[in-house]
Amino acid sequence: MGATNQDPAAVETQTLTLVQAVREGLDTEMKRDERVVVLGEDVGDNDGVFRATEGLLDEFGPDRVMDTPLAESAIIGTSIGMAVRGLRPVPELQFMGFVYPAFDQLVNHAARFRTRSRGRFTCPLTVRVPYGGGIRAPEHHSESTEAFFAHQPGLKVVVPSTPYDAKGLLASAIEDPDPVMFLEPKLIYRSFKHEVPDERYTIPIGEAKVLREGTDVAVFTWGAMTRPTMEAVEKLAKDGIDCHVVDVRSIYPLDEETIVEAFKRTGRGVVVHEAPETAGMAAELTSTIQREAMLYQEAPIGRVTGYDTPFPLYALEDYYLPSAARIEHGIRETLEF
Repeated sequence: MGATNQDPAAVETQTLTLVQAVREGLDTEMKRDERVVVLGEDVGDNDGVFRATEGLLDEFGPDRVMDTPLAESAIIGTSIGMAVRGLRPVPELQFMGFVYPAFDQLVNHAARFRTRSRGRFTCPLTVRVPYGGGIRAPEHHSESTEAFFAHQPGLKVVVPSTPYDAKGLLASAIEDPDPVMFLEPKLIYRSFKHEVPDERYTIPIGEAKVLREGTDVAVFTWGAMTRPTMEAVEKLAKDGIDCHVVDVRSIYPLDEETIVEAFKRTGRGVVVHEAPETAGMAAELTSTIQREAMLYQEAPIGRVTGYDTPFPLYALEDYYLPSAARIEHGIRETLEF
């Protein structure tokens, strides 16, 4: 096992984008463990639709980097078989909107092997899925349906928001004995670069990260929404509003302790995500906070989310996604209650 939460200032590093960190994570895990295999549409000869598997076919060969037909149910079904027989498959499904043909395999089979076999078998499967909007993609390419998978016992769901988190969370996901949905916010694949340690490290699944400490309101977010959230928070700071920001990172299991303590610290909360509002993860965070910290509550918990509509085509995309201005407005509403 690699070090946990390696400090980039104390080790050799590379400056990487998020998608490069995913590629680096795959390379590191494949070198470490020969059971790790990568498969999916165009992951080999074409290096993946977002180039997340660039060079892996040349490095590891076609027995460990496998192009597949355009058949998501078959990709996941085959991966489940590999996992149960002892491999550590990492299938890529090119876009979140393409996952649904494999939904039966994920919820009826992958998620249930441990309980179905009374612990005799596990399913160490890491499903990589680029998700979210903002890249001007056509229909079925921009969904954010993480709540579907968080609702299914037996599946873990994680979302990195930085290159550092991407490599560390991917290592933990591949090492995990149970299936993990590894959702990659493609809007920020190449938006910025961070220092990422060369050596292997892990970030525990189920551990949130405090991005900013504050006393007035706790703001919870993840994935690509961390960027406009921090932009809104920095603007609010100029008006003397002190926000406490938590990157949830692990959608399931939730880091309830960090979430609840952040709310207790402020008495007010806002959840930001790009998925539709109804039955989104903001509702789960709200319920958790009210169960554990209701006596600390000073105002209704706000939600700044996508809308309860199918994700629009690119002409309306910027109106659908929570912007810094909309997030700022939502935080002010909660503070003014």
